[in-house]
Amino acid sequence: MLRHTGRKRNYKHNLRLAVLLCFTAGMVNAAGLFAFSVLTTNVTGHAALLAHKLATGDLQAAWIIVLWLLLFLTGAFFSSFCIGRVGQNKRFAYTLPIIIEIIILLLVGSFGHTINQSVIKTAYFAGSLLFAMGMQNAFVSTVSGYVVRTTHLTGMFTDLGIDLYALISAPRKNIAVIKRKIILRLVIIFFFLAGGIVGGYAFLSLKYYTFYLPAVILVIAMFYDAFRIRLSKMINRIRIRQRKTVPISGIFIYL
Repeated sequence: MLRHTGRKRNYKHNLRLAVLLCFTAGMVNAAGLFAFSVLTTNVTGHAALLAHKLATGDLQAAWIIVLWLLLFLTGAFFSSFCIGRVGQNKRFAYTLPIIIEIIILLLVGSFGHTINQSVIKTAYFAGSLLFAMGMQNAFVSTVSGYVVRTTHLTGMFTDLGIDLYALISAPRKNIAVIKRKIILRLVIIFFFLAGGIVGGYAFLSLKYYTFYLPAVILVIAMFYDAFRIRLSKMINRIRIRQRKTVPISGIFIYL
């Protein structure tokens, strides 16, 4: 899912990536809104909010929003920097951004309850989540060949609308490819929304510990390929042993 890049990457890899990481982003977005009253997975709404604060003369709030925008940008830059240094086609190029995102989520989950309605603390916690989501969006976009984006839906709905029109207007030979694109868009949208719903309900019960849940999913995503490969090898060994064992008159003879 993360280890396959370039020509080795296929449609199924992107589907698995979309399921896990879009679900994670949806959870973080909803939990961040409940916890800090801030959308933490996109910057479009913050741009409009910045304009509103500047127009009303609330410069302190405007500077905080500028900080959030820069943190999202910095997260994307840092993730791309790490990947570029290691090498986009290297197996472990995406490890450091994922580990940092996990640490941020664990810290927010552990200390988020200490904000005590402080504007500054709220800004820092929300900003750290924006930084994490900037990193995630960058490394997911890179590993998927800029096909999957996990932290916002505006582009997905736009692309889905374009693909739906293409489905009814394109030549029949291109229909299969377009359908695969539509399925991927729908998976991204569905799991982002599902993650948001789960994150919202979880926060009502778990409060700030909700941020532990996406951290666990990221750990699963990071080790998914290794676990899957080991499981596949184990199954193949069992099958080979079974093929070498032939039953004769109720007695198994090893050939």
